[in-house]
Amino acid sequence: MMAGNCCPCCPHTTGASVPLKLSDVSLATAEQLWCTSRDQAVKLRMAEMGSGSEAPMTVHQMFLKTVKIYGDLPAVASKKEGQWVTLTWREYYQQCRAAAKSFLKLGLERYHGVGILGFNSPEWFISDIGCILAGGLAAGIYTTNSPEACQYVADNCEANVLVVENHKQLLKILQIKDQLPHLKAIVQYKDELQQKLPNLYTWAEFMKLSEEVSDERLDAVVDSQRANQCCTLIYTSGTTGNPKGVMLSHDNITWTSNAAGAMTGLQHGVECVVSYLPLSHVAAQVNDMWICMRFAGATYFADPDALKGSLGTTLKEVRPTSFLGVPRVWEKMQEKMKAIGAKSSGMKKRVADWAKSIGLQASYSNLVPWGFMLANNLVFKKVRWALGLDRCRNCLTGAAPITKETLEYFMSLSLPLYELYGMSESTGPHTISWENNFKIMSCGKVVVGCQTKLDKPDEDGNGEICFWGRHVFMGYLNEPEKTEEALDQEGWLHSGDLGKHDKDNFLFITGRIKELIITAGGENIPPVPIEDAVKAEIAIISNAMLLGDKLKFLSMMLTLKCVVDDIGEPTDELTPEAVAFCHQRGITATKASEIIASKEPAIYKAIQEGIERVNAKAASNAQRVQKWVILDRDFSISGGELGESSWIAFSSSF
Repeated sequence: MMAGNCCPCCPHTTGASVPLKLSDVSLATAEQLWCTSRDQAVKLRMAEMGSGSEAPMTVHQMFLKTVKIYGDLPAVASKKEGQWVTLTWREYYQQCRAAAKSFLKLGLERYHGVGILGFNSPEWFISDIGCILAGGLAAGIYTTNSPEACQYVADNCEANVLVVENHKQLLKILQIKDQLPHLKAIVQYKDELQQKLPNLYTWAEFMKLSEEVSDERLDAVVDSQRANQCCTLIYTSGTTGNPKGVMLSHDNITWTSNAAGAMTGLQHGVECVVSYLPLSHVAAQVNDMWICMRFAGATYFADPDALKGSLGTTLKEVRPTSFLGVPRVWEKMQEKMKAIGAKSSGMKKRVADWAKSIGLQASYSNLVPWGFMLANNLVFKKVRWALGLDRCRNCLTGAAPITKETLEYFMSLSLPLYELYGMSESTGPHTISWENNFKIMSCGKVVVGCQTKLDKPDEDGNGEICFWGRHVFMGYLNEPEKTEEALDQEGWLHSGDLGKHDKDNFLFITGRIKELIITAGGENIPPVPIEDAVKAEIAIISNAMLLGDKLKFLSMMLTLKCVVDDIGEPTDELTPEAVAFCHQRGITATKASEIIASKEPAIYKAIQEGIERVNAKAASNAQRVQKWVILDRDFSISGGELGESSWIAFSSSF
């Protein structure tokens, strides 16, 4: 806890009042909609009326408003020795102020970075927000980063302080700290220090430093902040070179959090989420930290082994009102439930199949068909309860394409998944699906107050998806050329994604501009729809990659669905679904290598037949897959086929 006055009604908080109208707002002088320097401000893309015209506010002003109204409600909770330990919004605010004062004591300079390297926890949040209150730039670092990748991010943001979770992460920093000229201190927030080194602090030691900094000194920094200045950095995955530092302003965060939450009908003081996806990614950060702050929701932190199996237990304990999962998380749930269903007795299976047919009909039609109430009582309620999603109004999916098969599976359980779409550069969501406002395979409708432009559309209406709104980022830190590639002269953010709208203004992603295959015959072919069709048609296929640029015909590399180990690496073991696919064809194989080594005729025939079914729907002969091969192992981050963002979060760009 911080020393001295700490109640939000005390005098030291009055200098940063929450703006109620534009006349209350003071913005920093700015000439352009974008910038690339950490200490510059930008013009806001303000609308003249309606959503988008609201008065801007800083992160501190948003935080303070929530504390004043909902100060005694739970804000964050984490497990300590098997028990949930909760901080109220007032206590959370006090801790963030204490961290901010400690950062100032350690010498955090204005617009310099605080890098945070560790699994989700209250300390992660407090470090991030404390950094912002102290005038720094918060920067999450992926826990899977190598020492060299950590060094790049820390150097790029000119980090004065690095906050690490444990000794394992500390060792990475110790290897590269001499290459970080701006680094002044390291803080380890979990476990005891295995060695005492100069300028290395435990979390308790770090927080105690706050006692040496006055409230007045911190308030002066807080009061000097403006909504159109940078406060945080999101680093892109860097699969094609070093990651870029996406500069987000206070207004990017506060406006987007309000707009996204209001659009989906979030209620103040009642929402709760489970935090488990990497906070270095924009999706988890906006969902878990900023939207919860805006709507006084409670964030419960999962155990670090969440994706190794404990997530299900946490969900059942917390029963969140909203849950964000990347496609792989939903697929793993689907596989587990299918495996359980396969062991059901004949009668149970018939009831479940009947109920799922009712659920799918209801989800597609938005009407309540005959038998739905019975199916709900017999099956759907029990499934939702077993998953810990019985209170969940928003089951969200984003970050990568999800298959129609998975979407229909959850629809059949009356648990529709709502797709999101966006980028780090759009502060997370640009389009959102929500209850009674979704269409299968669509990523929803544009956030109210934002605009979508489809640039250079073809005859079918497919164009590059461009964004406009107060969620559009400030620019890439120290990268003027790359900023100009992303933002055109009018300030539209170019996503690089191809998409089209239907008659109801739902957005559908149809491919990537850079992924367009131009065959030797000159035909432009978007690979994503063909790849998705193959995965949907052939249940044993995990990933499909189309080849054909400057070639006479299309070929495809395929991988089989295999179990992923504790660190996210694909093993040789087939998933239960893949094993079932084999059994249906009289094959007893349980390993991918068994199928590939013998080119198992029944499986290869089934795949070929699936390819032929996809080819039968091709728009032209040039879009038919002529040859294919199965690779020895599935795609992975360590193998270089996937980037960090391909696995974890929001757009085809996270």
